[in-house]
Amino acid sequence: MDTADTYSPGEGGYGRPVSGWRLRTYIIIFEADTRLGRWFDLTLIWVILASVAVVLLDSMESVHAKYAGVLNRLEWGFTLVFTIEYVLRLACVRHPLRYAKSFYGIIDLLAVLPTYLAALVPGLHALLDVRVLRLLRLFRLLKLAHYVAEYGALARALYASRRKIFVFLSFVLMVVLIMGTLMYVVEGPSNGFTSIPLAVYWAVTTMTTVGFGDITPHTDLGRVVASIMMLLGWGTLAVPTGIVSAEFTAQRMLRVPTTRTCHECLSEGHMPGAKFCRDCGAPLPPYQTEATKTS
Repeated sequence: MDTADTYSPGEGGYGRPVSGWRLRTYIIIFEADTRLGRWFDLTLIWVILASVAVVLLDSMESVHAKYAGVLNRLEWGFTLVFTIEYVLRLACVRHPLRYAKSFYGIIDLLAVLPTYLAALVPGLHALLDVRVLRLLRLFRLLKLAHYVAEYGALARALYASRRKIFVFLSFVLMVVLIMGTLMYVVEGPSNGFTSIPLAVYWAVTTMTTVGFGDITPHTDLGRVVASIMMLLGWGTLAVPTGIVSAEFTAQRMLRVPTTRTCHECLSEGHMPGAKFCRDCGAPLPPYQTEATKTS
């Protein structure tokens, strides 16, 4: 048996390659702690941005009429790159089907599938707009240590603030419902407030300081109610920011997470000293950096 294709009996028997191209490819593609991993992610980020730019330009009628051939060739080039990358991701993971059914696995598939479907079935040309979903892949690729730290801090702050934010949103909902109903009674259908839902819509746009101007109060009492809504909106906009900021202040990041990936569930961002996955509990492989790899 070729040692390049053997799998380590350790790590809970989850089949992490001990050598060969699978291990090297996995570290480069799924982990950004190595030099090649960082270069791979940064290169792929630029390719994604360029492919999205081609999609946007192709949607402009004047540009499409003049550069349709060039844009089509570029699109097929990007599709080929993403296809090779998708196949490599499936080939180097221990559970390719599990990766293919994951959120980012589906996004990776949607990055290449519309072009092939449009070529095979001309009636599905409208699916090409789905290619803009390639931007979602940036959330996974921007996984350097400092990005993971910031994302983790934001996620923890939002999770810890969920009840406070829910109470705040409930309060806002009650205010717009009451004030919208009041404005419906004050102004009435003769001034454009033909129903309570329409008046609530006006309350929402006023409280959020959007103010489209499609519905406006005409009576003095209605203007008073509108002024109160404006002041309430100005005062409440900062409340969610304050709640989340307070959680940021309360939390202290003791250690910076890395891009370590669990080979069982493919979750990322584990601490350097972590021995088990925080999501599925599977044993984690030893933490590898460029220094440990070269040594």
